[in-house]
Amino acid sequence: MKQQILIIEDNEQNLYLVTFILEKYGYEVIQARNGKEGIETAKNIMPDMILLDIQLPVMDGYEVARELKKCMGKKNIPVIAITSYAMTGDREKALEAGCTDYITKPIDPDTFILSIQQHLADRFSEGE
Repeated sequence: MKQQILIIEDNEQNLYLVTFILEKYGYEVIQARNGKEGIETAKNIMPDMILLDIQLPVMDGYEVARELKKCMGKKNIPVIAITSYAMTGDREKALEAGCTDYITKPIDPDTFILSIQQHLADRFSEGE
């Protein structure tokens, strides 16, 4: 069974690129286009990983990360912020909100997929 990755992203170009890369490596991709939809989708499917944009309509990524941590915290699902926010303190803010890691845009496809694979390997090596 393919590992499922939920992408919460409202930008069509970013969504297309990330989906293309992940599907090329054999992952099943589920998409949500705003924070509220992303939280509901995550609760319903319990994905193996969540990729979360920070600049979202309805709820920003920080709010989404905090809500996901509350409702799914014990599931050990990696939540990776993928954002163009790259100022001092932005990484820390994402981690404090509940994200596992932080990747800046524009993404580098090679390092991006390595990061995804490592987080999934870490998750499943911890007995999940």
